[in-house]
Amino acid sequence: MKKFFLFVLAMIISFLPGAIGVLFTPHGGSDIWYNMMNKSVLTPPGWVFGVAWTILYALLGIALFLIIIARSRYSKAKCYWLFFSQMVLNALWSYLFFGANMVSAALIVLVVLIGISYWMLRAFNTISRGASYLVWPYIIWMLFALYLNGSIMFMN
Repeated sequence: MKKFFLFVLAMIISFLPGAIGVLFTPHGGSDIWYNMMNKSVLTPPGWVFGVAWTILYALLGIALFLIIIARSRYSKAKCYWLFFSQMVLNALWSYLFFGANMVSAALIVLVVLIGISYWMLRAFNTISRGASYLVWPYIIWMLFALYLNGSIMFMN
């Protein structure tokens, strides 16, 4: 029963950036600024972002859960600090890009976020190889987001 509650806690924690980000993210035709931007031809339809982020936050939640329950001789403090840091940067990106319309600043945050996430992946690997594998899709998606963010910055 304790593991179930730890799993639920890990999932809730992992979805926090998404819950914060949704406050700033455009919904359909509601965000004129974003809709008026020139975007890459590779920009997916809006619904894809919702599906992708739901899957990615779930994978991160499972990864966090694996770290929490792992019996390891290594300290988990670094993993927790990196996980928290990437969550804060993830939410900050949403605010900067959609809330403040600061595309360049959001790009810088995204570069730092990718670096922290890779560092997190490496730290997770010392405790749970499975947890580190679950971080890869997140990093790959953020590299795609970096391309999209950069495209918007250069095209507008």
